[in-house]
Amino acid sequence: MTYWLDLFTIETWKEFKEAGGTISGFRESRWSRVQRMKPGDRLLCYAVALKRWIAVLEVTSEPFFSDEPRIWESDDFPARVQVKVDLELTLEAGVPAHDLFPDMPMFDKVKEKDFEGWGAFFMGSPARWSDEDGKVVEEAIRAAIVNPVERPIPKSALRRRPKTVETPDLGTVAVPSEEDNAENEETEFAPTADSQASEHTEIQALLVRMGRALGHRNFIARNDRGREWNGKTLGELPGVVDVLPTQFNEATNKVVELIDVLWLDDNAIAAAFEVEKSTSIYSGLLRMSDLLVMQPNLDIPIFLVAPEDRRLKVLREVNRPTFKALKTKRPLYKACRYISFENLRAAAEKYAEVMPHLQVSWLRNSLSESTEIDDA
Repeated sequence: MTYWLDLFTIETWKEFKEAGGTISGFRESRWSRVQRMKPGDRLLCYAVALKRWIAVLEVTSEPFFSDEPRIWESDDFPARVQVKVDLELTLEAGVPAHDLFPDMPMFDKVKEKDFEGWGAFFMGSPARWSDEDGKVVEEAIRAAIVNPVERPIPKSALRRRPKTVETPDLGTVAVPSEEDNAENEETEFAPTADSQASEHTEIQALLVRMGRALGHRNFIARNDRGREWNGKTLGELPGVVDVLPTQFNEATNKVVELIDVLWLDDNAIAAAFEVEKSTSIYSGLLRMSDLLVMQPNLDIPIFLVAPEDRRLKVLREVNRPTFKALKTKRPLYKACRYISFENLRAAAEKYAEVMPHLQVSWLRNSLSESTEIDDA
């Protein structure tokens, strides 16, 4: 008997139940893993947006490959096994994943101060889990069935399924929404002369000012345009345009429109900036990574701007195995460079008078640093 991670969204769990709860399916790319499943194996069901354990299924058949019957609207999930529901909680009574971390050996190597990276353990299913970790989850679900604790389902967990489009090179691509990519609004605010604005917003406004001085027009992420800096919204700052001049396919446009700051040169993007203050950094890197994958021939300078005390965090995130494994002409660690908040402010003041004579290459060669880490 082997434990396997089985990921569900709220939607796919409901569709699984409505179809009788007798077949669990996985993407075609997971077929080689599914073939290793045996009758009697245990599937640990985890609701991804909810971040709760909700059930344990028992495998009752050998693996098979079929898209019939059609069970899930979002995907065929043709790599399948027949199952029976052995243990089950309501979504409201699901066991929060974080509650079990102290008892699970798999998390022993994760430092508490870096625990925001725990989501990497829940990326992709099926994934084989150790007996020790599987038993912790199973026993927690058993205990919750006897003494259920109901918690409201957060609105964020009920977001609609991402829209998808067909692209010539990539096939079906998910189109990110502003809601999915919005920055964390609960940032620390510092007083300014005319208003209160976050440091994130300050740096965006500074980049706009610098971009304009270098002769570029600026585009601000659509979900940030209403943020205020010194009495004006970012969308009202001089040099900010409302429409991107460069039009890609729909999926690429949705990614580009949510990058924090873009410097524009005629009909081209001259530079792209992601500003990271209070988020995990990972969200901004995903946008940059998506851009590199969807537009492999696009050769623009990419900068990640973050406080100096997050420098090491930036380097670790850019060099994640996930990004290094992408088959792109320019890997993220080679395409993306780091600028600290402190250096950006200092440069804006020091070079204010000569900035109209500078070019983007100045940022790359003098102000920013490489994010590549030698594997050795």
